[in-house]
Amino acid sequence: MKLDVVLGLQWGDEGKGKIVDVLAGRYPAVARFQGGPNAGHSLHFDGHNFVVRSIPSGIFRDGSTNIIGSGVVLDPITFREECGNISKMHIEPKEKLCISKKAHLILPTHRLLDAAYEAAAGKSKIGSTLKGIGPTYTDKISRHGLRVGDILAPDFHERFEKLKNRHLQLLKDLNFECDPDKDEAEWMSAIEFLRGFKLIDCEYFVNNWLDEKSMLAEGAQGSLLDIDYGSYPYVTSSSTTVGGVCTGLGVAPSRVGHVYGIFKAYCTRVGSGPFPTELFDETGEKIRKIGNEFGAVTGRPRRCGWLDLVALKYTVMIDGVTDLIMMKSDCLDSFETIKVCTSYIIDGKETYQFPFDTECEITPVYTEFKGWNQDLTGCRKEEDLPETFKEYIRFMENYLKVPIKIISLGPDREATIER
Repeated sequence: MKLDVVLGLQWGDEGKGKIVDVLAGRYPAVARFQGGPNAGHSLHFDGHNFVVRSIPSGIFRDGSTNIIGSGVVLDPITFREECGNISKMHIEPKEKLCISKKAHLILPTHRLLDAAYEAAAGKSKIGSTLKGIGPTYTDKISRHGLRVGDILAPDFHERFEKLKNRHLQLLKDLNFECDPDKDEAEWMSAIEFLRGFKLIDCEYFVNNWLDEKSMLAEGAQGSLLDIDYGSYPYVTSSSTTVGGVCTGLGVAPSRVGHVYGIFKAYCTRVGSGPFPTELFDETGEKIRKIGNEFGAVTGRPRRCGWLDLVALKYTVMIDGVTDLIMMKSDCLDSFETIKVCTSYIIDGKETYQFPFDTECEITPVYTEFKGWNQDLTGCRKEEDLPETFKEYIRFMENYLKVPIKIISLGPDREATIER
Protein backbone atom coordinates (compact mmCIF):
# COMPACT_ATOMS: atom_id res chain seq x y z
CA MET A 1 0.00 0.00 0.00
CA LYS A 2 1.03 3.63 -0.45
CA LEU A 3 1.85 6.49 1.88
CA ASP A 4 -0.08 9.52 0.66
CA VAL A 5 1.12 12.95 1.77
CA VAL A 6 -0.49 16.30 2.60
CA LEU A 7 1.85 19.29 2.30
CA GLY A 8 1.45 23.05 2.59
CA LEU A 9 2.82 24.79 -0.51
CA GLN A 10 3.18 28.34 0.81
CA TRP A 11 4.52 29.83 4.07
CA GLY A 12 2.31 27.67 6.27
CA ASP A 13 -1.23 28.28 7.58
CA GLU A 14 -2.74 26.90 4.35
CA GLY A 15 -5.44 24.87 6.11
CA LYS A 16 -3.76 21.47 6.35
CA GLY A 17 -5.63 20.58 9.55
CA LYS A 18 -9.05 20.71 7.90
CA ILE A 19 -7.95 18.74 4.85
CA VAL A 20 -6.22 16.04 6.89
CA ASP A 21 -9.38 15.80 8.99
CA VAL A 22 -11.47 15.43 5.79
CA LEU A 23 -9.12 12.86 4.24
CA ALA A 24 -8.37 10.98 7.46
CA GLY A 25 -11.62 9.04 7.26
CA ARG A 26 -10.20 7.27 4.19
CA TYR A 27 -7.00 6.18 5.90
CA PRO A 28 -6.59 3.87 8.89
CA ALA A 29 -3.51 5.81 10.05
CA VAL A 30 -2.23 9.41 10.02
CA ALA A 31 1.39 10.38 10.77
CA ARG A 32 3.19 13.66 11.52
CA PHE A 33 6.74 13.56 10.13
CA GLN A 34 8.38 16.88 11.11
CA GLY A 35 7.99 20.11 13.05
CA GLY A 36 6.79 20.67 16.57
CA PRO A 37 4.37 22.74 18.63
CA ASN A 38 5.07 25.77 16.44
CA ALA A 39 2.49 24.22 14.11
CA GLY A 40 -1.19 24.89 14.75
CA HIS A 41 -3.63 22.90 12.64
CA SER A 42 -7.19 24.21 13.04
CA LEU A 43 -10.15 21.83 12.81
CA HIS A 44 -13.85 22.69 12.81
CA PHE A 45 -16.51 19.99 13.12
CA ASP A 46 -19.78 19.28 14.93
CA GLY A 47 -19.85 22.85 16.21
CA HIS A 48 -16.41 22.57 17.82
CA ASN A 49 -13.19 24.41 17.04
CA PHE A 50 -9.92 22.69 17.83
CA VAL A 51 -6.20 23.32 17.30
CA VAL A 52 -3.70 20.46 17.27
CA ARG A 53 0.01 21.21 17.53
CA SER A 54 2.08 18.03 17.73
CA ILE A 55 -0.62 15.38 17.49
CA PRO A 56 -1.81 14.32 14.00
CA SER A 57 -5.15 15.76 12.89
CA GLY A 58 -6.52 12.25 12.44
CA ILE A 59 -6.86 11.86 16.21
CA PHE A 60 -10.56 12.83 16.01
CA ARG A 61 -11.47 10.10 13.52
CA ASP A 62 -12.93 6.89 14.95
CA GLY A 63 -10.67 3.87 14.70
CA SER A 64 -7.64 5.78 13.45
CA THR A 65 -4.05 5.13 14.48
CA ASN A 66 -1.92 8.26 14.81
CA ILE A 67 1.88 8.42 14.73
CA ILE A 68 4.30 11.11 15.85
CA GLY A 69 7.29 10.39 13.64
CA SER A 70 11.04 10.56 14.14
CA GLY A 71 11.37 13.95 12.44
CA VAL A 72 9.12 15.66 15.00
CA VAL A 73 10.41 17.58 18.02
CA LEU A 74 8.17 17.13 21.05
CA ASP A 75 7.61 19.41 24.03
CA PRO A 76 6.31 17.15 26.84
CA ILE A 77 4.50 20.02 28.61
CA THR A 78 2.65 21.20 25.51
CA PHE A 79 1.98 17.59 24.51
CA ARG A 80 0.35 16.79 27.86
CA GLU A 81 -1.82 19.92 27.64
CA GLU A 82 -2.88 18.95 24.13
CA CYS A 83 -3.78 15.42 25.25
CA GLY A 84 -5.83 16.88 28.10
CA ASN A 85 -7.85 19.01 25.69
CA ILE A 86 -8.43 16.04 23.40
CA SER A 87 -9.59 13.92 26.36
CA LYS A 88 -12.33 16.48 27.00
CA MET A 89 -13.77 15.36 23.65
CA HIS A 90 -14.11 11.83 25.10
CA ILE A 91 -11.13 10.64 23.06
CA GLU A 92 -8.32 8.82 24.83
CA PRO A 93 -5.01 9.74 23.14
CA LYS A 94 -3.11 6.84 24.74
CA GLU A 95 -5.35 4.40 22.86
CA LYS A 96 -4.88 6.04 19.45
CA LEU A 97 -1.38 7.50 19.46
CA CYS A 98 2.11 6.04 18.92
CA ILE A 99 5.32 8.05 19.35
CA SER A 100 8.67 7.38 17.70
CA LYS A 101 11.52 6.74 20.09
CA LYS A 102 13.72 8.73 17.72
CA ALA A 103 11.70 11.97 17.99
CA HIS A 104 13.69 14.64 19.84
CA LEU A 105 12.61 16.30 23.09
CA ILE A 106 12.25 20.04 23.59
CA LEU A 107 13.70 21.01 26.99
CA PRO A 108 12.68 24.13 28.96
CA THR A 109 16.16 25.49 28.25
CA HIS A 110 15.57 25.12 24.50
CA ARG A 111 12.80 27.71 24.83
CA LEU A 112 15.14 30.00 26.76
CA LEU A 113 17.80 29.63 24.09
CA ASP A 114 15.23 30.45 21.41
CA ALA A 115 14.37 33.71 23.20
CA ALA A 116 18.06 34.49 23.79
CA TYR A 117 19.00 34.02 20.13
CA GLU A 118 16.09 36.21 18.98
CA ALA A 119 17.04 38.92 21.46
CA ALA A 120 20.67 38.83 20.31
CA ALA A 121 19.64 39.09 16.65
CA GLY A 122 18.05 42.51 17.13
CA LYS A 123 16.62 43.85 13.87
CA SER A 124 17.78 40.69 12.05
CA LYS A 125 15.54 38.36 14.06
CA ILE A 126 13.80 35.57 12.16
CA GLY A 127 10.43 35.95 13.85
CA SER A 128 10.60 32.71 15.83
CA THR A 129 7.53 31.39 17.65
CA LEU A 130 9.87 30.96 20.67
CA LYS A 131 8.74 27.37 21.18
CA GLY A 132 12.31 26.06 21.28
CA ILE A 133 12.09 24.40 17.86
CA GLY A 134 15.28 25.81 16.32
CA PRO A 135 17.57 25.09 19.30
CA THR A 136 16.17 21.55 19.53
CA TYR A 137 16.93 20.82 15.87
CA THR A 138 20.35 22.44 16.39
CA ASP A 139 21.09 19.93 19.18
CA LYS A 140 19.82 17.14 16.95
CA ILE A 141 22.19 18.05 14.11
CA SER A 142 25.14 18.65 16.45
CA ARG A 143 24.44 15.25 18.07
CA HIS A 144 23.73 16.55 21.57
CA GLY A 145 19.95 16.04 21.66
CA LEU A 146 17.71 13.98 23.92
CA ARG A 147 15.26 11.62 22.22
CA VAL A 148 11.94 10.22 23.38
CA GLY A 149 13.49 6.76 23.71
CA ASP A 150 16.02 8.15 26.17
CA ILE A 151 13.29 8.53 28.81
CA LEU A 152 13.39 4.73 29.17
CA ALA A 153 17.12 4.72 30.01
CA PRO A 154 18.14 4.28 33.67
CA ASP A 155 20.51 7.27 33.39
CA PHE A 156 17.95 9.59 31.78
CA HIS A 157 18.29 12.23 34.49
CA GLU A 158 22.05 12.33 34.02
CA ARG A 159 21.60 12.79 30.27
CA PHE A 160 19.12 15.58 30.94
CA GLU A 161 21.48 17.39 33.31
CA LYS A 162 24.35 17.13 30.85
CA LEU A 163 22.33 18.81 28.08
CA LYS A 164 20.83 21.36 30.46
CA ASN A 165 24.30 22.39 31.67
CA ARG A 166 25.42 22.83 28.08
CA HIS A 167 22.47 25.14 27.52
CA LEU A 168 23.21 27.11 30.69
CA GLN A 169 26.71 27.84 29.42
CA LEU A 170 25.30 29.08 26.12
CA LEU A 171 22.81 31.31 27.94
CA LYS A 172 25.62 32.69 30.06
CA ASP A 173 27.67 33.45 26.94
CA LEU A 174 24.67 35.31 25.51
CA ASN A 175 24.23 37.32 28.76
CA PHE A 176 20.60 36.26 28.85
CA GLU A 177 18.96 36.65 32.25
CA CYS A 178 16.40 33.95 33.07
CA ASP A 179 15.32 31.34 35.59
CA PRO A 180 16.54 28.06 34.09
CA ASP A 181 14.70 25.93 36.67
CA LYS A 182 11.30 27.62 36.27
CA ASP A 183 9.56 24.85 34.27
CA GLU A 184 11.77 21.88 35.10
CA ALA A 185 9.47 20.21 37.66
CA GLU A 186 6.49 20.48 35.32
CA TRP A 187 8.62 19.13 32.45
CA MET A 188 9.73 16.10 34.48
CA SER A 189 6.11 15.44 35.46
CA ALA A 190 5.16 15.57 31.77
CA ILE A 191 7.94 13.06 31.03
CA GLU A 192 6.22 10.62 33.40
CA PHE A 193 3.00 11.19 31.45
CA LEU A 194 4.86 10.52 28.18
CA ARG A 195 6.07 7.15 29.50
CA GLY A 196 2.47 5.95 29.46
CA PHE A 197 2.29 6.03 25.65
CA LYS A 198 3.23 3.38 23.12
CA LEU A 199 6.80 4.26 22.09
CA ILE A 200 7.72 2.70 18.75
CA ASP A 201 10.56 2.09 16.34
CA CYS A 202 8.88 4.29 13.76
CA GLU A 203 10.66 3.02 10.66
CA TYR A 204 9.64 -0.60 11.33
CA PHE A 205 6.14 0.31 12.46
CA VAL A 206 5.37 2.42 9.37
CA ASN A 207 6.90 0.04 6.81
CA ASN A 208 5.17 -2.99 8.33
CA TRP A 209 1.90 -1.05 8.32
CA LEU A 210 2.29 -0.13 4.65
CA ASP A 211 2.79 -3.78 3.74
CA GLU A 212 -0.92 -4.24 4.45
CA LYS A 213 -2.66 -0.86 4.85
CA SER A 214 -2.47 2.72 3.61
CA MET A 215 -1.38 5.77 5.62
CA LEU A 216 -1.61 9.55 5.34
CA ALA A 217 1.40 11.71 6.23
CA GLU A 218 0.65 15.21 7.52
CA GLY A 219 3.15 18.03 7.05
CA ALA A 220 3.58 21.05 9.30
CA GLN A 221 4.41 24.61 8.18
CA GLY A 222 4.80 25.11 4.41
CA SER A 223 7.25 24.29 1.64
CA LEU A 224 8.47 27.90 1.39
CA LEU A 225 9.68 27.48 4.99
CA ASP A 226 11.79 24.41 4.18
CA ILE A 227 15.30 24.59 5.65
CA ASP A 228 16.89 23.86 2.25
CA TYR A 229 14.44 25.17 -0.35
CA GLY A 230 12.54 27.88 1.50
CA SER A 231 13.18 31.64 1.71
CA TYR A 232 16.35 31.14 3.78
CA PRO A 233 17.21 32.25 6.45
CA TYR A 234 13.56 33.09 7.18
CA VAL A 235 12.60 29.44 7.38
CA THR A 236 11.81 26.75 9.92
CA SER A 237 14.39 24.23 11.11
CA SER A 238 13.07 21.08 9.45
CA SER A 239 12.38 19.61 6.01
CA THR A 240 8.82 20.62 5.16
CA THR A 241 8.92 19.27 1.60
CA VAL A 242 8.16 15.73 0.41
CA GLY A 243 11.73 14.58 1.15
CA GLY A 244 11.05 15.18 4.84
CA VAL A 245 8.40 12.47 4.73
CA CYS A 246 11.00 9.82 3.92
CA THR A 247 13.53 10.94 6.53
CA GLY A 248 10.89 11.79 9.15
CA LEU A 249 9.12 8.43 9.00
CA GLY A 250 11.89 6.15 7.75
CA VAL A 251 10.33 5.15 4.42
CA ALA A 252 11.71 4.87 0.90
CA PRO A 253 10.54 7.28 -1.86
CA SER A 254 8.91 4.36 -3.65
CA ARG A 255 6.43 4.10 -0.77
CA VAL A 256 4.99 7.56 -1.50
CA GLY A 257 1.75 7.67 -3.49
CA HIS A 258 -0.37 10.79 -3.94
CA VAL A 259 1.13 14.11 -2.89
CA TYR A 260 -1.66 16.53 -1.99
CA GLY A 261 -0.46 20.13 -2.17
CA ILE A 262 -2.53 22.69 -0.27
CA PHE A 263 -2.59 26.40 -1.04
CA LYS A 264 -4.79 29.37 -0.21
CA ALA A 265 -6.37 31.51 -2.93
CA TYR A 266 -4.15 34.28 -1.59
CA CYS A 267 -0.87 34.29 0.36
CA THR A 268 -0.09 34.84 4.02
CA ARG A 269 3.06 34.86 6.09
CA VAL A 270 3.80 35.13 9.82
CA GLY A 271 7.01 36.71 11.10
CA SER A 272 9.89 38.18 9.14
CA GLY A 273 11.06 37.35 5.64
CA PRO A 274 10.45 38.19 1.99
CA PHE A 275 6.91 38.26 0.62
CA PRO A 276 6.79 39.55 -3.02
CA THR A 277 3.00 39.97 -3.25
CA GLU A 278 2.41 41.41 0.24
CA LEU A 279 -0.28 44.09 0.42
CA PHE A 280 0.13 47.06 2.74
CA ASP A 281 -3.18 48.73 1.89
CA GLU A 282 -6.84 48.30 2.72
CA THR A 283 -7.02 45.29 0.37
CA GLY A 284 -4.51 43.40 2.51
CA GLU A 285 -6.39 44.38 5.66
CA LYS A 286 -9.67 43.26 4.09
CA ILE A 287 -8.21 39.82 3.29
CA ARG A 288 -6.87 39.53 6.86
CA LYS A 289 -10.24 40.40 8.37
CA ILE A 290 -12.38 38.19 6.13
CA GLY A 291 -9.95 35.27 6.30
CA ASN A 292 -9.42 35.65 10.07
CA GLU A 293 -5.71 35.58 9.40
CA PHE A 294 -4.26 35.33 12.88
CA GLY A 295 -1.88 32.58 14.04
CA ALA A 296 -3.57 29.49 15.55
CA VAL A 297 -0.68 29.10 18.03
CA THR A 298 0.72 32.62 18.47
CA GLY A 299 -2.32 34.76 17.69
CA ARG A 300 -0.06 37.03 15.63
CA PRO A 301 -1.70 38.84 12.69
CA ARG A 302 -0.58 37.29 9.41
CA ARG A 303 0.81 39.38 6.59
CA CYS A 304 -1.49 39.08 3.56
CA GLY A 305 -1.08 39.39 -0.21
CA TRP A 306 -2.25 38.16 -3.58
CA LEU A 307 -1.64 34.60 -4.74
CA ASP A 308 1.92 34.06 -6.00
CA LEU A 309 1.88 31.46 -8.80
CA VAL A 310 5.65 31.73 -9.37
CA ALA A 311 6.32 30.55 -5.82
CA LEU A 312 3.49 28.02 -6.01
CA LYS A 313 4.79 26.43 -9.21
CA TYR A 314 8.21 26.20 -7.55
CA THR A 315 6.87 24.21 -4.59
CA VAL A 316 4.66 22.07 -6.84
CA MET A 317 7.87 21.11 -8.65
CA ILE A 318 10.05 20.30 -5.64
CA ASP A 319 7.24 18.38 -3.91
CA GLY A 320 6.14 16.40 -6.98
CA VAL A 321 2.53 17.38 -6.27
CA THR A 322 -0.06 15.12 -7.93
CA ASP A 323 -3.25 16.75 -6.62
CA LEU A 324 -3.86 20.39 -5.67
CA ILE A 325 -6.24 21.55 -2.95
CA MET A 326 -7.34 25.19 -2.87
CA MET A 327 -8.44 26.78 0.38
CA LYS A 328 -10.32 29.96 1.26
CA SER A 329 -11.35 31.08 -2.21
CA ASP A 330 -14.66 32.03 -0.54
CA CYS A 331 -12.73 34.80 1.27
CA LEU A 332 -12.45 36.57 -2.09
CA ASP A 333 -16.20 36.49 -2.80
CA SER A 334 -16.67 40.24 -2.41
CA PHE A 335 -13.68 41.44 -4.45
CA GLU A 336 -14.43 43.20 -7.76
CA THR A 337 -10.98 42.36 -9.11
CA ILE A 338 -8.72 39.47 -8.10
CA LYS A 339 -5.03 39.39 -8.91
CA VAL A 340 -2.52 36.56 -9.18
CA CYS A 341 1.22 36.98 -9.65
CA THR A 342 2.41 35.16 -12.78
CA SER A 343 6.02 36.38 -13.06
CA TYR A 344 8.64 38.56 -11.34
CA ILE A 345 10.73 41.48 -12.51
CA ILE A 346 14.24 41.19 -11.00
CA ASP A 347 17.07 43.50 -12.09
CA GLY A 348 14.89 44.73 -14.95
CA LYS A 349 14.31 41.23 -16.35
CA GLU A 350 11.16 39.12 -16.27
CA THR A 351 11.53 35.67 -14.74
CA TYR A 352 9.24 32.76 -13.93
CA GLN A 353 11.65 31.22 -11.43
CA PHE A 354 11.76 31.58 -7.66
CA PRO A 355 15.13 33.27 -6.98
CA PHE A 356 18.03 32.18 -4.78
CA ASP A 357 18.18 35.60 -3.14
CA THR A 358 14.62 36.15 -2.00
CA GLU A 359 15.62 39.39 -0.26
CA CYS A 360 16.45 41.04 -3.56
CA GLU A 361 14.05 43.61 -5.01
CA ILE A 362 11.21 41.67 -6.62
CA THR A 363 8.39 43.35 -8.55
CA PRO A 364 5.42 41.02 -9.06
CA VAL A 365 3.69 40.98 -12.45
CA TYR A 366 -0.04 40.38 -12.06
CA THR A 367 -2.80 38.86 -14.15
CA GLU A 368 -6.19 40.26 -13.20
CA PHE A 369 -9.52 38.43 -13.03
CA LYS A 370 -13.02 39.72 -12.69
CA GLY A 371 -14.41 38.76 -9.29
CA TRP A 372 -17.29 36.31 -9.11
CA ASN A 373 -19.26 38.44 -6.61
CA GLN A 374 -21.14 35.46 -5.26
CA ASP A 375 -21.22 33.74 -1.88
CA LEU A 376 -19.49 30.41 -2.48
CA THR A 377 -19.89 29.03 1.05
CA GLY A 378 -23.15 27.31 0.20
CA CYS A 379 -21.78 25.54 -2.88
CA ARG A 380 -21.44 21.77 -2.48
CA LYS A 381 -21.14 20.66 -6.13
CA GLU A 382 -18.96 21.91 -8.96
CA GLU A 383 -22.08 22.76 -10.95
CA ASP A 384 -23.00 25.32 -8.25
CA LEU A 385 -19.86 27.37 -8.89
CA PRO A 386 -20.10 30.54 -11.04
CA GLU A 387 -18.44 30.51 -14.47
CA THR A 388 -16.06 33.35 -13.53
CA PHE A 389 -14.73 31.22 -10.67
CA LYS A 390 -14.37 28.20 -12.95
CA GLU A 391 -12.31 30.32 -15.38
CA TYR A 392 -10.06 31.30 -12.46
CA ILE A 393 -9.57 27.60 -11.61
CA ARG A 394 -8.82 26.65 -15.22
CA PHE A 395 -6.19 29.40 -15.49
CA MET A 396 -4.35 28.12 -12.41
CA GLU A 397 -4.50 24.49 -13.54
CA ASN A 398 -3.07 25.46 -16.91
CA TYR A 399 -0.29 27.50 -15.29
CA LEU A 400 0.63 24.89 -12.66
CA LYS A 401 0.08 21.80 -14.88
CA VAL A 402 -1.56 19.97 -11.96
CA PRO A 403 -5.31 19.49 -11.39
CA ILE A 404 -7.12 21.15 -8.50
CA LYS A 405 -8.99 18.18 -7.05
CA ILE A 406 -10.47 19.71 -3.90
CA ILE A 407 -11.89 23.19 -3.28
CA SER A 408 -12.55 24.24 0.32
CA LEU A 409 -15.24 26.90 0.79
CA GLY A 410 -15.34 27.19 4.58
CA PRO A 411 -13.83 25.78 7.76
CA ASP A 412 -16.30 22.89 8.29
CA ARG A 413 -15.78 19.38 6.92
CA GLU A 414 -18.90 19.66 4.75
CA ALA A 415 -17.80 22.90 3.05
CA THR A 416 -15.71 20.96 0.53
CA ILE A 417 -16.08 20.22 -3.18
CA GLU A 418 -14.23 17.27 -4.71
CA ARG A 419 -13.74 17.30 -8.47
